[in-house]
Amino acid sequence: MSHEFSYQRDRMVRLVEARGVSDARVLEAMRAIPRHLFVPEHMKAQAYGDHALPIGAKQTISQPYVVARMTELLKVEAGHSVLEVGSGSGYQTAILSKLARRVFSLERISDLAHNAIDRMRKLGLENVKIQTFDGTVGWSDMAPFDRILVTAGAPKAPQPLIEQLRPGGRLLIPEGGRDEQRLVVYRKLRQGGVRRSEGEAVMFVPLVGRHGWDKEQ
Repeated sequence: MSHEFSYQRDRMVRLVEARGVSDARVLEAMRAIPRHLFVPEHMKAQAYGDHALPIGAKQTISQPYVVARMTELLKVEAGHSVLEVGSGSGYQTAILSKLARRVFSLERISDLAHNAIDRMRKLGLENVKIQTFDGTVGWSDMAPFDRILVTAGAPKAPQPLIEQLRPGGRLLIPEGGRDEQRLVVYRKLRQGGVRRSEGEAVMFVPLVGRHGWDKEQ
């Protein structure tokens, strides 16, 4: 674990915990991953504030509380195979790698994907596979998944993702309009069918792809 910015990282985790995130595994993962390595060089000093930051290509790294809250809601277990839609800089990917057996992450912007792959390599996170592709169609070759996390706002959950979710699995997605969404959890029931529950309001960049928005504004 990087000791650079360790005080700031610990303070960030305590702030997240104070806002109600209580899953010890999630908090420990956030202590282990150096967030400053996932932001542009000139923004390192801002990396541990509880706010989103731009990472280029009109994309952002989510604020730490949102990362922690979404990870907690996903309820990742050690044996799980997880699909992430929207690698971005790779920060959420790295957090998931500390919790799951395997993480498969799709990113439509090739420069972001290549940089995220490089970060995984430098951090020695060997249970992660990142690919440049339209995440709204999922990753059928690696399906089914125990958990699916979408890190961009969609008008509705893409049907291919629901189909690639294992029975008993859980999909978390920011669902709504372009400017505001709500965190929505889909649970695929073992006896068939899907149960949907809606949570708190969030703001994400749009999920662009065949089963998302046509294009960015």
